[in-house]
Amino acid sequence: MNKIKKIIIGTNNVGKYKEICDLLSNKVQKHYPKEFNLLTPDETGKSFKENSLIKASFFSKKTNLICLSDDSGLEIDLLKGKPGIYSSRWGGEKGNFNLAMKKIYKEMKRVKHNWENDNAARFVCAMTIFWPNGKSYTSQGTIKGKISRKKKGKKGFGYDPIFIPDGSNKTFGEMDFKLKISIDHRFKAFCKIKKFFI
Repeated sequence: MNKIKKIIIGTNNVGKYKEICDLLSNKVQKHYPKEFNLLTPDETGKSFKENSLIKASFFSKKTNLICLSDDSGLEIDLLKGKPGIYSSRWGGEKGNFNLAMKKIYKEMKRVKHNWENDNAARFVCAMTIFWPNGKSYTSQGTIKGKISRKKKGKKGFGYDPIFIPDGSNKTFGEMDFKLKISIDHRFKAFCKIKKFFI
C-alpha cells in the first residue's frame, strides 16, 4: 500500500483544519480548500458518514488530490440525538456557535426544566479518505460525556465550551489543546485510518 504523502483537508472550518493537521504527520503535505477557491458543498447526507463522503469526494474530484474530510457533531440524549448532523447549522448561516449553544440550553430546558442530571451527550466524528480513482474509506469515532451547566473555557471551537468528556471535570473548552486532541472523537476516528498515511 502506498502511504499518503499529500492531501487536501476537506473543510473550510479553521478550527477543524487545525485539529486534523495536528493529527497528521509533519511529513504529509496538506492543502486547504481556500487555496483552490473552493467552498464546502451542501451536506445533504442523512448521517455523519454520508456527509463526510460528500465532502471528501467533492474536494478530491475538484483538485485531483486525495482528500481527508470529516463530519462531526454533538448528540444529546435528552434532545433525542439532536443537533446531530445539523450541529453547525444550529448556529445559523454564519455558524455562530454562541447562538447554537444558547439554543441547546433553551431546548434542554424546554424538554426538562431541571435537566442538569439528564445531560448525557456524545461527540461523533466520521472521517473519510477519498482517492481520485473513486476509492474511499470511512471510519467513525465517538466520545461520551455530558453537557455542562454553563459555558466554560475559551479553547477549542464549536460546542467545546459546553461538553465535558467522561472521566474529566473540565469542558473541552477548558482543556489543553494537546490533551483534547489525544482523546476526542476526531482522534478516535483518525486512529482507525492513520495506517494510510506516512
